[in-house]
Amino acid sequence: MNKEVIKIKAQLDPRVQLKVIPGHFATSQSHITNYMDITTMKTRCSEAHGVASVLSTRYEITTPVDTIVCLDGTEVIGTYLAEELTKSGILSYNAHRTIYVVSPEYSSSGQIIFRDNLQIAIRRKHILVLLGSVDTGHTLQAGLECIRYYQGIISGVTAIFSAITEIDGVEITSAFHPEDIPDYVSYRHGECPLCKNKVPLDALVNSFGYSEL
Repeated sequence: MNKEVIKIKAQLDPRVQLKVIPGHFATSQSHITNYMDITTMKTRCSEAHGVASVLSTRYEITTPVDTIVCLDGTEVIGTYLAEELTKSGILSYNAHRTIYVVSPEYSSSGQIIFRDNLQIAIRRKHILVLLGSVDTGHTLQAGLECIRYYQGIISGVTAIFSAITEIDGVEITSAFHPEDIPDYVSYRHGECPLCKNKVPLDALVNSFGYSEL
């Protein structure tokens, strides 16, 4: 995608930078005016460690975390986040006094599931949910419902970027917020003024990447 890339520095650590591409993009639930490219944050160890350090500061040592459930392909960040939380003294009630880092599986119908061998990390455990980005919260809501189905206890939700601050009574902490992004707006499908003005879409996007049109 040959478009301008803007780098936004995290307030808590200017070395952590979010790549933002202005344009007209469609997610599964909305149209947005900026695409947050978090690819290198999820795949480069140095960047993953940096954003994990920022996210870890959002949690008090009294917050229990037994398991980090990684959505959106955030397993590398999740591993560093577990390390940072452990160093800061976060409570873990696991028998081995360590934090599990797991990802769910998606069935052919799109349902989020945990196989029997992974349920030990979910059932009656304190769960911190980690995502790449949260726009409408639809994916996150499905994740929370899944974790609760397996009797997990939600301790918190954290993301690299989130357009909302809470969902279903659970606070969402993030390294970057809408006010950090110049002219960031999210529109429901059918209410997008760019579409009404016949501005073509640049790409279909989600937290895994983009597909140009």
